[in-house]
Parts: sequence; structure tokens; C-alpha cells
Amino acid sequence: MSSFLADAIDPDLLCRALVIKLRHHGDVLLTSPVFTVLKNHVPQVEVDALVYQDTQEMLTLHPAIQRVFTIDRDWKKQSLRNRIKYELGLLKELRNRRYDLIVHLTEHPRGAWLTRLLAPRYSVAGEFSHRRGALWRSSFSHIYRQPATPRHTVEQHLDALRRLGIYPGLEERRLVLIPGQDAEAFIDRLLEQHGLSKKQFIHLHPTSRWSFKAWRDDYYADLINALHEAGEQVVITAAPDEKEMATVRRIAEKLTRPAIDLSGRLTLKQLAALTARAKCFVGVDSVPMHIAAAMQTPVVALFGPSSEQVWGPWQVRHQVIISEHSCRPCGLDGCGGSKVSECLTTLPVQRVLEAVGQIIGTA
Repeated sequence: MSSFLADAIDPDLLCRALVIKLRHHGDVLLTSPVFTVLKNHVPQVEVDALVYQDTQEMLTLHPAIQRVFTIDRDWKKQSLRNRIKYELGLLKELRNRRYDLIVHLTEHPRGAWLTRLLAPRYSVAGEFSHRRGALWRSSFSHIYRQPATPRHTVEQHLDALRRLGIYPGLEERRLVLIPGQDAEAFIDRLLEQHGLSKKQFIHLHPTSRWSFKAWRDDYYADLINALHEAGEQVVITAAPDEKEMATVRRIAEKLTRPAIDLSGRLTLKQLAALTARAKCFVGVDSVPMHIAAAMQTPVVALFGPSSEQVWGPWQVRHQVIISEHSCRPCGLDGCGGSKVSECLTTLPVQRVLEAVGQIIGTA
């Protein structure tokens, strides 16, 4: 598609590009189409990523990414001397890449000062007028605007490229996550140990790092018991975090027969390999839900205060379960900031069970 922009960039001038996304795991995974589109439309460009160290597994092995640079969140806990050493080391590495384009996908101020220091020919960031002023806007050659109505995060990311005159095709917008051979082999061995076959089990991830996105433990137990009664195999996962592991233990105590519990045992790459082999994923708005979408595993997702229009399962067969509360999606951390979201905790088990049945073809 030809551009109607008077200030569209000249793709022939691009040799290297840097995409910056300093957020959580799911946010980083939702940038993956940006790399695909850039590489498809500008084949000669080498595209790098800059993300937090703990989120790099969301992008490593992506076929369109040349290098993944990382920032350790723990740098801020180091002495001032060590932090300066790390920051200068990163800046040196980035300068050596001589970027022609920087795509900054959050309002993080680091993106602005990095753009000024690296001085690429082109740079683009969101307007973020509620958070950033004139200094922010003058740091970038192009500014993309934020929609007034809800728009999926993937499309908002791609708006950065549209603002440059690069227009993504429909088939280029799929999430990309590559587990890798080691993760694939590990999961195949693990499934064999538990007597499981591909597409013969349901993957349930009941937890989130955010308590206000949690459903009820007893409801999860009732759901699993009902799935077991229907002859389904259920595999439970959770992050290796004590709060999340405790949630799984509370659920397990209420089961009439055990589910296969892999909680705390898998890396993110291994989690991706596991969910790719499931017939269905069930969980809340969290990174495992986005990972399931990336692996094209059908999704049943429970949404509360967050917006399914902005964060819903992307380009995958899915069922989203929401309540009829007039206040949702409020974006709050629980009702009144209480860390408990009634729009989630009141969702009935039967609705989720029916959605799973529709997804796996038993309803």
C-alpha cells in the first residue's frame, strides 16, 4: 500500500532499527507483529529489540529479530557506580549498532533520552499527551496518536509503523513466539511421563501476578472436577511464585481426583511448548493467555476489570467470559482498589464450562 503521508519515511534508507518495549511479559509478546511487519516491508533491515531482561523469552528466536538487548530491573538496586557502568555499557552497545530507526512503544522516558543520544534518522513514539509534553514530542521525528475508543494493543503497536508509512497486511499481524527445540523436547518428555498425548488435555492456568485478575479458587476446583467427570484431562500451571503456588495448592485440596500439576516447574518457553500441545487453554487475562494465542491454541479467557477489546486473545479461536457489571472494564485494581474484582469473582462456573465445551466441540 502506498503512503499518503507527506512525511513518510524512505525504507531504502533503513539498515538497522531498534524497537523498545519496557513493560511486562504479555505487553512484550504483543509487540511481536511489529518485528514481522518491519522485516517483511523492509527486507534489508536488521531489527533489534530492547526489553527488560526477565521478558526476553517473549522475543528470543523470533525470526525477524537480529538481537535482543536487555535491561535488568535490578540495576536500580545496585550501587550508583555499578548502575552507571551497566547503563554506559548498554549505551555503547546500542551506539555501535548505528540505528536508522527507533520505534518506542511506551511512555517510558528512557526511550526519549535514548533516541536523543543515538540520533537515528527516523524515530516514532506515541503522543501520550496526558503523560508527556513538548520535550517528549521533540525527541522523535514522528508521533503516532492514541485512539479515543478502545483498540487492541497489537493494533496500537502497529500504529507506530502506520505513522511511518508502513502498512501491515492482515496476515502479518499474528503473534510470534518460538519455544525452541530444547523446550519442545522437554515438554514432549514430560507429557510422555504423564501418559498425555498432544491435543488430548486442557491447559488451565488459574493464576495471575495481579490478585485483582483472580477468579475464585473453589470455582476453579468445581470447573476441574466437572471437566474430569466429562472425561477430560487437565494440566495446571502457575509461575514459580509462592502466592501463585499456594493458589494451586488450595485448588488441589478441593479436587475429587488430582489434576496434573506442573505449577512452578516450567520456563516461559516450556509453557509455550506445553500450551501448543493442549486442545484448549483456560485462564484469566495474563501472559499465559497471550502465549496460548501465539501458539494458536483455542482460548477461554475470564475478563474482569481489564478490557477484552484492548487485551483480548489475539487472532485465535476463543471465548471471552465477562460479567454484566455496568462499571467494567474499569481498569482498577479491584473494586474500589480492594484487590478483589466482583466482576470476576461472580462469574459462574457453568458459563466457563459451557465455553470450554463449545471450544473443544463437546457442547
